[in-house]
Amino acid sequence: MDQSVLQNIACLSDSTVHRLHAGQFALASLDWQDTFVGVLLLGISLLTLCVCLILMVKLLHSMLRGRIAVVIKTTVNAEYRFPFSVLVGYIAILLGCIMTILVQSSSIFTSALTPLAGIGVISLERIYPLTLGSNIGTTTTGILAALAADSSRIKHTLQISFCHLFFNVLGILMFYPLPFTRIPIQLAKILGNTTAKYRWFSVLYLICMFLLFPAAVFGLSMAGTVVFMVVLIPLLFVALVVIVVNVLQRKVPHVLPERLRNWLWLPEWMRSLDPLDRAIAAVVGRCGCCQRLCPPQTAHDASAMPTMREVSSQMNFIESRRSSCPSDSQSDLQAFENSAFNWTKDKQNGGATFITQL
Repeated sequence: MDQSVLQNIACLSDSTVHRLHAGQFALASLDWQDTFVGVLLLGISLLTLCVCLILMVKLLHSMLRGRIAVVIKTTVNAEYRFPFSVLVGYIAILLGCIMTILVQSSSIFTSALTPLAGIGVISLERIYPLTLGSNIGTTTTGILAALAADSSRIKHTLQISFCHLFFNVLGILMFYPLPFTRIPIQLAKILGNTTAKYRWFSVLYLICMFLLFPAAVFGLSMAGTVVFMVVLIPLLFVALVVIVVNVLQRKVPHVLPERLRNWLWLPEWMRSLDPLDRAIAAVVGRCGCCQRLCPPQTAHDASAMPTMREVSSQMNFIESRRSSCPSDSQSDLQAFENSAFNWTKDKQNGGATFITQL
């Protein structure tokens, strides 16, 4: 570009206005404001992202079947003897770091792992160190950007990038080396089980954790230190007491008073999500479109699902049959495995029946 043009722009001169022209883009013919165009593009991008994720899950689910799925499960989720069992997690952290450095994005790496966990190929315990490694690998982008800064400012840019690196390293040291400190795994299981029971919980979780909670903390911080501490300290104390009581109820309930061994003495809305679930189901039931898209879950759905003990007994029986069957009866055993878990509609009561066939 001509240097005189830059000088005229810096001096706020109007001599270069005639050289400016509107850029061309896909939605230029709509004659909309930039705000509406941005909202439309945001909606299209989110829809495209969801469609790609759904198609990716379906594609992986169709590809990883039969012997391929068995080989991947036994290889990736293999349990090794000591001392190799200690090194497997750290190798997974290193692998996650390297893969994230190659793709330059931890979001891409974790998004690729999520469908694999959803179809049961990789266990949650194996994904956890891979995700921790991706958090380390994503800091390399900031370090490379800091190294490209001007020599007079490289000190400050490197400080910020290393803060990002050491923050993630400190998180790994806090929540991985010792097995009992791997709290995120248990929290992920709790959130997953809750979302499986209440499908709307995922939306509520995103709204609360990414919108309401940060907005509340920001508002309290703007109100002043005294207001922030007066509100935050009691809330943290109550949350800490509830967490400690829950842990004691599961581990050593006999040390608690009789009343604190369960939460049944509290109102239902304070100890369960069922009241909110019934309210949401009532709202969805009034909307015909929402009812067709999201059929309401009932207690019968949960009762119709097989328990983990039943599924475990089925799998143990299959393994015993596999070890005891001769080679010529493997086809019969495979037919048994394919028909062991089938869902059919019971026409008499309209419910789902779990069928076990021999």
